[in-house]
Amino acid sequence: MRTIRPLDYLLAAVLTAAGVLLMWENISAGDDESLIHPPSTTSWLIVPVFLLVTLPILGRRSNIAAVSVATTVAAAVHVLAFGWLTRCGVVLPLAFALAYATARFSRGWNTVISLAAIVALPVVILLRDSSTDLAGALPIALGGAALFYGAGLLVQNRVSRQRQEREPAVKIAA
Repeated sequence: MRTIRPLDYLLAAVLTAAGVLLMWENISAGDDESLIHPPSTTSWLIVPVFLLVTLPILGRRSNIAAVSVATTVAAAVHVLAFGWLTRCGVVLPLAFALAYATARFSRGWNTVISLAAIVALPVVILLRDSSTDLAGALPIALGGAALFYGAGLLVQNRVSRQRQEREPAVKIAA
């Protein structure tokens, strides 16, 4: 079983802190002229509910498919419950981190499930994002996710190759 490592805590903490700050910005935005659509709510409840979107990444090493699906479902719940808000500034980097983790920690059908959730995640949040629209941001989101998935594959291939090189040395020594 893979455990939660310090980097996992750091990643979750950074994304959660950014999410709290972004939700606070949504609460205090008011009638910001730079937004495509004004926020639907200024309720403080958007903050704790958004934690359900960012915290699942802690389990990325043990079951990335479940984490990706949970994150996408939590984002959909947030969109349905609170409507128009700016979420892209946190959720898109989160999607990139999930794509990287998918390449590193999943195999087989878990990869397919995780990638489907990662593709759905930006679509879900961009449908009701106050700062950008689906058509403008989706190609960036999917392109970024593809790049991070590729980086994860490169790292995973290197790690696998290093393990294979060490295995014969261990067998010879025995």
